[in-house]
Amino acid sequence: MAPVLELKNITKQFPGVLANDNISLTLEEGEIHALLGENGAGKTTLMNILYGLYQPTRGEIFVRGKKVEIHSPSDAIAAGIGMVHQHFMLIPVFTVTENVMLGAEETRGGGILDRAAAAQKIREISEKYGLAVQPEAYVKNLPVGVQQRVEIIKLLYRQADILIFDEPTAVLTPQEADELVKIMRSLVQQGKSIIFITHKLREVLEVANRITVIRRGRVVGATTPAEADQKKLAEMMVGRQVDLLLEKKTPKVGDPVLKVKDLVVLDHRDHILVDGISFQVHAGEVLGIAGVQGNGQTELVEAITGLNHPVKGTITLLGHNITHATPRQITKLGVGHVPEDRQRDGLVLSFPIHDNIVLNTYFKPPYSKGVVMQAERILAEAEELVKAFDIRTPSAKNSAGSLSGGNQQKVIVAREFSRPTKLLVASQPTRGLDVGSIEYIHARILQKRDEGCAVLLVSPELDEILQLSDRIAVMYRGKIIAIVDAAKTTKEELGLLMAGIAPKTEGKEVSHG
Repeated sequence: MAPVLELKNITKQFPGVLANDNISLTLEEGEIHALLGENGAGKTTLMNILYGLYQPTRGEIFVRGKKVEIHSPSDAIAAGIGMVHQHFMLIPVFTVTENVMLGAEETRGGGILDRAAAAQKIREISEKYGLAVQPEAYVKNLPVGVQQRVEIIKLLYRQADILIFDEPTAVLTPQEADELVKIMRSLVQQGKSIIFITHKLREVLEVANRITVIRRGRVVGATTPAEADQKKLAEMMVGRQVDLLLEKKTPKVGDPVLKVKDLVVLDHRDHILVDGISFQVHAGEVLGIAGVQGNGQTELVEAITGLNHPVKGTITLLGHNITHATPRQITKLGVGHVPEDRQRDGLVLSFPIHDNIVLNTYFKPPYSKGVVMQAERILAEAEELVKAFDIRTPSAKNSAGSLSGGNQQKVIVAREFSRPTKLLVASQPTRGLDVGSIEYIHARILQKRDEGCAVLLVSPELDEILQLSDRIAVMYRGKIIAIVDAAKTTKEELGLLMAGIAPKTEGKEVSHG
């Protein structure tokens, strides 16, 4: 019996880049085939070819033994192939029903849209596959995890049975990622077949039937979860031994750099998202902020970095009151910021990489003389950082929007880590990065801390929080319910705190010891 999908010798050449080099793989019916690789390895390019967004330079695609020509997404959908993209393709002001039926509209007499019929079909799909959504809800009001379910329903609505998930957990909390794994298993039990693109080793070993590893555009090996572990997969991805656990020196804690006192921050609907919290971050330490996404971490970081102003409380940086300061004023005082949403707050996607590298320093020497920007100096700096941070691009002149998600993150990290800072605010700094890049970024965060920088690390990844933090503050419903010593706590204890189960010492900081 022929595989449900077969790619033969797929090659894709861009100017200056061989993105896919003679790649072949198969997908069997009812299996999850994981495609694993570093940022920029060519995984997404390969899937964009399969979905008709790119045309291969050469190679062939077969669906159930029959050769197909896929020139557009509509060709892919006609062949039963659907794709959930890393960055969702939803219209925020439309309802779930309107998003799902867009391009495949249900109509009744006179060509009138039949939203009721479409909504009923969505409910049936939701119930069959365990994808709980409200058809009448507006997408802009839905959590990220539910938006992803809408993307999956769009494919099932169009009767796709070969599903491509491109980095599906990159924007999800651990709980949402676990829920997605259950959904994927439900889909294959109902006869669907899935290509799962990721760089998260634990998820691959947990969910995949087979694993193909791509490095720099070529297939370098294939294996199964029974034959591999995280260490082996990491080495296959990166081509070298990877330290999954970094050695951390005893911190040399100095004076407070950041002081937050009685802080209250509202969202755009005037709901309290940060509810009277207080804490300090000292020079030479990493304070981790743990919590399920949506408990006020985003709004806290926005207040500290000047993107949103609190309605109560004070924020002090090295004796300067920055409670109502602008982002530029805060940056000038020595604050580096890796934002949670790289595309919205971290980059200008249409700008070249070299301009993004100096977004917050372009007005200062040596990048400007008076009002004249020094283009050659900026480009030279960018080219150095592209090499130092292994940003996969043909040139620093390429636009930031042309990069893979992980390489976009590297541009931001390169910009913020390469200049002198007194405080580094890192919100999900390794989101979307592969294991080799995570190792590098973790080492740089600890280097910053050992150089005397104060680091505020916000992450929903408990492994990351525990590995890097000296102290951990747990946020729940806008409050800090405990601050604990990272060396004396466990993942299980943090999990209880994240669920709102506070210890008897609620609100008390532990000593540095």
